[in-house]
Amino acid sequence: MRRWSAALAVAAVALAAGCSSGGSGDGGGGTAAKPVTLRFLSLAWQKESVAANKQLVEEWNKANPSIQVQYVQGSWDNVNDQLVTSFEAGDPPDVIHDDSPALAGFASRGYLLDLSGRLPAALKNDIPPAAWDTVTFGDGKGGQGVYGVPFLQESQVLLANRKLLDKAGVRVPTPDSPWTWDEFASAAKKLTKDGAYGVAWPMKSPVNKVLNLALNFGGTFFTTTGGKTTVKVGPQEREVLQRIHDQLYTDRSADPSALGMGTADPLPGFFAGKYALVPAGVYLRQQVAEQAPEGFDWVTLPPLKGVTAQQGATSQTLSVPADGRHPDEAVKFIAFFLNGPNQAKLAKGDWLLPTSTSAATDPGLTTGENGWDVATASAKDLVVAPYLKVNGFDEWKSKVATPALQEYFADKISLDEAARRLVDEGNKVLERYSQ
Repeated sequence: MRRWSAALAVAAVALAAGCSSGGSGDGGGGTAAKPVTLRFLSLAWQKESVAANKQLVEEWNKANPSIQVQYVQGSWDNVNDQLVTSFEAGDPPDVIHDDSPALAGFASRGYLLDLSGRLPAALKNDIPPAAWDTVTFGDGKGGQGVYGVPFLQESQVLLANRKLLDKAGVRVPTPDSPWTWDEFASAAKKLTKDGAYGVAWPMKSPVNKVLNLALNFGGTFFTTTGGKTTVKVGPQEREVLQRIHDQLYTDRSADPSALGMGTADPLPGFFAGKYALVPAGVYLRQQVAEQAPEGFDWVTLPPLKGVTAQQGATSQTLSVPADGRHPDEAVKFIAFFLNGPNQAKLAKGDWLLPTSTSAATDPGLTTGENGWDVATASAKDLVVAPYLKVNGFDEWKSKVATPALQEYFADKISLDEAARRLVDEGNKVLERYSQ
């Protein structure tokens, strides 16, 4: 869903340690029941986010002496390998922080508890159906279940140098009147002058970005018929691919040297005026706010609009293991941790978007400072990323889509050739997962 380069290592020993028991005393001498202890594996890694997580755990523990939560620091870098080990050993954490792409596989293998019917109405109703779609998967037995509570999401916005926009006479779009892709192309051309490029497209990892943006034109890249999923690259899917390529090689308003960059790598050039616009996830606003030189005037622009403004989204999630020792207590903690006010705190800490509709009204998430108002408004157009439901997507992404798109954007192969590889080679990959 976003960059998961963690700064903190997984506490593997804590994951494996069988310390989550609790329960009652020996019952022989009137001994008071011991408090239940829940291990909460958190993948928060930014300073503000870790602080928000720990603060909420502390608040819970003070208010609930009979259900104590132990905070366990994990890492996005290797969490899923660690979780598989703990699941197989029969001793997973009681509350698991992960993201929705990981849940499908865990659910199909019976590792996660189906939360359908277990969540309080207040929590369920505060999160819109589109977000719940990101955590609803098959159970491996022909049924569907809810295998996590979605709480943070990401949209793709544009970070812009306001001074360059004003100098070029370019209209600053608003959530109510966003740029179309045509307006974006026109603005990028106007901003390309005096040795500066209108836009930098960092495409070191292009797949999720392209697939999420493709929904602007109704492009899904996958279709399922009779239970079998295949790849499709038709006119709708080609729109975003062609438009980015045109900026690079027809309009020459995008810098080809930025293609090999990671998401944050264009920032020094952005601060220096080399790029007027940088498409990025909303979380990158934090690095701009913290790293921009004094006096640098920047603005967050809303997501682009094609046929629609829809974008694909995944979610950060909290889940409960299927064989957890204290599922009821874990659900109670999750309901507290992800209520509206607490989601607002978590979103601010991670510079992401809460799924909670009540959290989205928090003054801190609707202020114009650091583009929070624009970022929060973009959540309304997030829908479940189509690839989230595709068995075999990770292999297709790494072995087929990433190299094909990188070569296409580097102008080494045509769009027709890229489409052929995505489909032909991709279907061979997906075929293995449908057997």
